[in-house]
Amino acid sequence: MLSEPRSGRLTAWGNALLAGFVSPDDAASAIVGEDAVHRVEGLPDESAPVGLTLALGRLRTLGVTGLRVALPAPGHPLGLSGPPEFNARALEAEEAVVCHGAAFGLVPEVHEAGPDGDVHVEVVWHCLPVREAPPADVPSLGEAERELAEALREATEVLSRLDVAGSGPVAEAAIDAYRARAERGREVLAPGYPPRAVRVLELARRVGLLISVAYQNGQGGAVSASEMAARTQALRPVERTARRAQVAAYNAIVEQREMR
Repeated sequence: MLSEPRSGRLTAWGNALLAGFVSPDDAASAIVGEDAVHRVEGLPDESAPVGLTLALGRLRTLGVTGLRVALPAPGHPLGLSGPPEFNARALEAEEAVVCHGAAFGLVPEVHEAGPDGDVHVEVVWHCLPVREAPPADVPSLGEAERELAEALREATEVLSRLDVAGSGPVAEAAIDAYRARAERGREVLAPGYPPRAVRVLELARRVGLLISVAYQNGQGGAVSASEMAARTQALRPVERTARRAQVAAYNAIVEQREMR
């Protein structure tokens, strides 16, 4: 939850490109981020994987007018619309991008090599057919913002009730990393997104930070198997709410366009 999903970057910057807010090269650079290279495999009339800039241009010519993110989890096909083959690939990757305007979807396959601290990451996006239907369980931005405010209170109460202290090396490292990213002024979303989407995504990441601390921090009182199970059960709906809000934020441009 703390790390930005690659499908989120592709959705946000792909939407900014399709709306004319950024250049193809700038969009591709932002999507790749700290990875070494991204390629897209399975595009119509392409026999081999192609680079992101060419792939985004090809998707536009195929009729794609926007992108949506999907962040599914077992029992929760969040953002997906089928068919089962695509949903299975997306669930395995825990993320996907669904095209709007043409029946295609993109699922990332990540390849890592090298020692810690010098990992070389290559990503292949598999382009697959999807069903043209409303995505599953995606709230509006307004709904997501209201749900997140309640989820943040619930997460704080759960951590306090289960005696999960916001301390210890794992928790401190997570919080320091979150603050460092914020201080560097990294854009939360790509140009063209409404301020409310930025606000919702920032709040979703704060909730995600609390969840990560709860799951990773072994310094609190919830140390027995039963107490750890109770922690997981209590936080699962909060985690689902944060994922739903992430999807709502990334999909905001497409959703607003459909409401006009």
